[in-house]
Parts: sequence; C-alpha cells; structure tokens
Amino acid sequence: MRGGWLHTGDGGRLDEDGVLFVVDRVKDMIVSGGENVYSAETEQAIYTHPAVAECAVIGIPHDTWGEEVHAIVCLKEGESLTETELIEHCRTLVAAYKCPKSVEFRKESLPLSGAGKILKKDLRAVYWEDQGRNIS
Repeated sequence: MRGGWLHTGDGGRLDEDGVLFVVDRVKDMIVSGGENVYSAETEQAIYTHPAVAECAVIGIPHDTWGEEVHAIVCLKEGESLTETELIEHCRTLVAAYKCPKSVEFRKESLPLSGAGKILKKDLRAVYWEDQGRNIS
C-alpha cells in the first residue's frame, strides 16, 4: 500500500462503463517508438495459430525505437512454421506495431516459475545484459 492505493504491478484500462480490464503486467509492457505494446495481447494473437504450443513476447533493444517486439515460440510436435508466416498471421489480428519484428523458435520449453508462469525476466536478460540500460 502506498498513499492508500494497492500497487500490484498490473496495467489496465477502464471502458466507457467504468469496467476495469487488466491487460498486462506493467513490467512486461514494451515501449517501441513511443507506442505501448502489451505483450499479452500479442501473445494471444500468436496462440491462435494452430502450430503454436507455447510463446512469450518480450521487448528487446532497438537503437531507434528503444525496444522492439520479439516473440519466443515453441511449436507443437510435428508442426512447422516460419517467422514470416507467424508475423503475417499476427498482422491479421493486431495492429502492425504490436506484431513481432523477430521470432525465435525453440525446441525446449520456456522457463517457468514455481507457479507455472513463463519467466520473461530470464528470457529478457540475454538481450539486455550488454546494454547501457536494463529492462527487468
């Protein structure tokens, strides 16, 4: 509690009726060229592709835009998918600036916390370790 408010680290929005929608963790929001990209929205688009078993969307360093949208994807056994195909799939579901600019395919499962959540902090660390600034 700070100043009478509970700070959870979640980001949200209110609709026209005042209903609160939690959209993502603030630490997972990607700021690319001044645009806020909620990783959860891009992940939802990726998960609609039938070849995708698991994914995480993170911000990685970009010299011009600050961060760029990067997807790390594990495919279902026996499935195949290219980076271009996945990006084009996303473009049919979310705005172009929310689509991954790069995709990394992995064979091994993504790292999980004890609660079963993907450890995006660990995935981001590799990209940010040699940068003058850091995103945790």
